[in-house]
Amino acid sequence: MKKAERANLIMHRLAEKYPNPPIPLNHTNSFTLLVAVVLSAQSTDKKVNEITPALFKNRDNAEEINKLGKDVIYEYIKQIGLANTKAKHIYELSKIIKRDYSNKVPDNLEDLKSLPGVGHKTASVVMSQAFGVPSFPVDTHIHRLSQRWKLTTGKSVEQTEKDLKKLFPKEKWNLLHLQIIYYGREYCTARGCDGTKCYLCKELFPLRKKPIICNK
Repeated sequence: MKKAERANLIMHRLAEKYPNPPIPLNHTNSFTLLVAVVLSAQSTDKKVNEITPALFKNRDNAEEINKLGKDVIYEYIKQIGLANTKAKHIYELSKIIKRDYSNKVPDNLEDLKSLPGVGHKTASVVMSQAFGVPSFPVDTHIHRLSQRWKLTTGKSVEQTEKDLKKLFPKEKWNLLHLQIIYYGREYCTARGCDGTKCYLCKELFPLRKKPIICNK
């Protein structure tokens, strides 16, 4: 099976399994999504969803979050990894959004990436899920599965993103981003599958016997 054929099969199987995948991080608008994505780095979506209701209660915009100050923000998020750094980033990015963007999250990639604590992947998630702009953010699930499915060389997440964008239709990027994440969590996990065990890996590579060692 050629790479393009594999991509087409993957797209159809994921559409069957996850026709309308929800955004995993709970949010009410582009700002709360941005903060939730910043918090999710080196943490689980489940944990982020546990702590954000209290943080966002009556505070769903940059101005209100900024009023809390870094130390109070830290108290709300201290249960997650890198809490001190994330509290500083959230305080600083909320100040910038309030001051420079009229309390509205910027809707372009470069301005988002200029905010503290916001890298390419975080900015791409916001562009995709908040603004509907075709993007293909690559997280650990997508990077790992793309290697197992031989859609990329896997040398870096940047290369994986480029390779996936070439393979899949642009109008499917936002949907596939979520579908691959859900499939990776449910079936093709880091420990549960090595490229030979989950049903999609077996369908794509029925003769594969050796485990696939993924590059990080």
